[in-house]
Amino acid sequence: MSDEIIITTMNDLPGYAVEEVYGEVFGLIVRARNAFSNIGASFRTFAGGEVKGYTKLLAESRNHAVDRLREAAAERGANAVLAMRFDCNEIGDIMSEVAAYGTAVRVRRL
Repeated sequence: MSDEIIITTMNDLPGYAVEEVYGEVFGLIVRARNAFSNIGASFRTFAGGEVKGYTKLLAESRNHAVDRLREAAAERGANAVLAMRFDCNEIGDIMSEVAAYGTAVRVRRL
């Protein structure tokens, strides 16, 4: 069911009418970084370049946060999330927090 949730970063959804607004929903994930990634990242600060371990970690974290956003919207009875955004933070230099949030709505195709 939650796979049917439309998620957009736009404030409206062309071709659809908003029938009901359920309010803010979010999906959150916090992940610990492993010690080897931290050591590798430290070396990259000297040499420059992409830290592929962190890139993969953050991409996976964003995907999980969006999955949880879909679940939260479905629990509210929504079939779409408008104005979706990401927020990312570090916790104690060892964890990364990623939140996906937006407005849960029920839409119908025009």
